[in-house]
Amino acid sequence: MADFRVIEVKRSIFEDNDADANKLREELKAEKTFLLNLMSSPGAGKTTTLKRTIDALKDEMKIGIMEADIDSDVDAKTISETGARAIQIHTGGMCHLDADMTRQGIREFGTSDLDLVVLENVGNLVCPAEFDTGSTKNAMILSVPEGDDKPLKYPLMFTICDVVLINKCDTLCVFDDFDKDAVVERIHRLNPKAEVIFVSAKTGEGFDAWVDWLRREVVDYQRSLA
Repeated sequence: MADFRVIEVKRSIFEDNDADANKLREELKAEKTFLLNLMSSPGAGKTTTLKRTIDALKDEMKIGIMEADIDSDVDAKTISETGARAIQIHTGGMCHLDADMTRQGIREFGTSDLDLVVLENVGNLVCPAEFDTGSTKNAMILSVPEGDDKPLKYPLMFTICDVVLINKCDTLCVFDDFDKDAVVERIHRLNPKAEVIFVSAKTGEGFDAWVDWLRREVVDYQRSLA
């Protein structure tokens, strides 16, 4: 008989984080603040998408952006140019944010007067999907140049997201092997309820549908708490 114990550390970490995430969601409900966790691989267009989204909604709601990265403050500087409140969170080498890290950012940021807070998570299709940040909704961006096979390679990311933006649709003429029908089918096989919206952050293509989705979610959330 073995004289040692096996401790499932990873399971314990996830369970503790899930409990903390649920607590954070309740705290945000008390403020009526909608938190969107936005994820993607590096270079998929998160920051450019946010800039265009802020421009479309800035006259309707108060918006704040929390930029998470391993280092640098490039994204926060870019977002601050839109007039939206922005803060940069450095993860100290970690490739994701968890609920406690998100809470720390929110405390420093101050969200009680904001309708919509977007957490631009670290560029990564693996780790951010594993940790619940306490967000109201999860969104991700898949860019056309990455290929239509990513739902097959990174299923968890697509499983946990409420909406998937297929960005850089202006490059479909170059990446003509990207199969739009196939990527939608692969996403819906994993997550039948996920909204899939084809957009171009560069040209604005499809942004009406994306902004309408986000506006509706924020309004419905706040009405449910009235």
